[in-house]
Amino acid sequence: MMGLARTFFRLLRFSPWLVAAVSLAACAESQLAVHVAKSVHRATSEQPSADAGVYKVGKPYQIKGVWYYPREDPKYSKTGIASWYGEEFHGRRTANGEVYDMNDLTAAHKTLPMPVRVRVTNLENGRSLVLRVNDRGPFVNGRIIDVSRRAAQLLGFQKQGTAKVRVTAMDQETTSVIVKKAVTPSEQKTALPALPRGQVTAQTLAPPPGVQQTNGPEPSRAALARMADAGPIVAAKPGAVVSQRPVGPSSIYVQAGAFAMAENAAKLRARLAYIGPSSITNVFIKGQEMFRVRMGPMYSVEAADKVLAQVLDTGVSNARIVVE
Repeated sequence: MMGLARTFFRLLRFSPWLVAAVSLAACAESQLAVHVAKSVHRATSEQPSADAGVYKVGKPYQIKGVWYYPREDPKYSKTGIASWYGEEFHGRRTANGEVYDMNDLTAAHKTLPMPVRVRVTNLENGRSLVLRVNDRGPFVNGRIIDVSRRAAQLLGFQKQGTAKVRVTAMDQETTSVIVKKAVTPSEQKTALPALPRGQVTAQTLAPPPGVQQTNGPEPSRAALARMADAGPIVAAKPGAVVSQRPVGPSSIYVQAGAFAMAENAAKLRARLAYIGPSSITNVFIKGQEMFRVRMGPMYSVEAADKVLAQVLDTGVSNARIVVE
């Protein structure tokens, strides 16, 4: 008993040192935990945000039995039918990793790279708007572009759901071109400067807010009526310009195919005769004469959709809707 007592009192004599050692160990563990937490937070915060998206061309892909081949196409310019998408996809990820906002000026396309800017012109009312492609679609036969709800409002076809449009590529955002330095001819270096001219000034009335008028022929009564039916142009976000100019009448066709040989075009026309009237027109594409088989004209998207569905049912998988 006496030995145990002496041991107990000896421990009590050194207890302050033991308490200090335990405290230091606990403090070190706490500092280590804080350091690890900060390191994890720093590593997470330094990673790029998923909302920023990435530049993407993409590999060939198949949807509903149809193959699509994405590629860079700076000269892309096509006419067709546009539709729009909104609340169902609002807040979801787009094909290049961004978050879809139906109130932004964006669009979905089947093959153009992402992101890339395109000018979409409503051929029914003349409104034109530059949009940013950041998604894939629409995967509906006869549609060439799907725009955001806000874009559909500004282009004037939100209520009707679809419109005849022209889509033209504006740029390829990742392409950088360094222009070679121009060579000045010797005769131009020694030429005398031109005589100064008097200052010419001009003054024009400013267009309505959010609208940029472009030069063109005087609109016809039919064109003015189409422009009025589209409703007022609501000011877009800063930096977005809705331009408007008169447009002529346009019609919808279903192009069943294009052939280098007239005989093949005639065979396809005969094969589709039971669906409705069609015609064969010859055009030159990159110096090559091609014979196109088209059905129409049709004056509504609904009628064109029905004819296209009938053509596709015959096994003509390359049929599409065009607007001229």
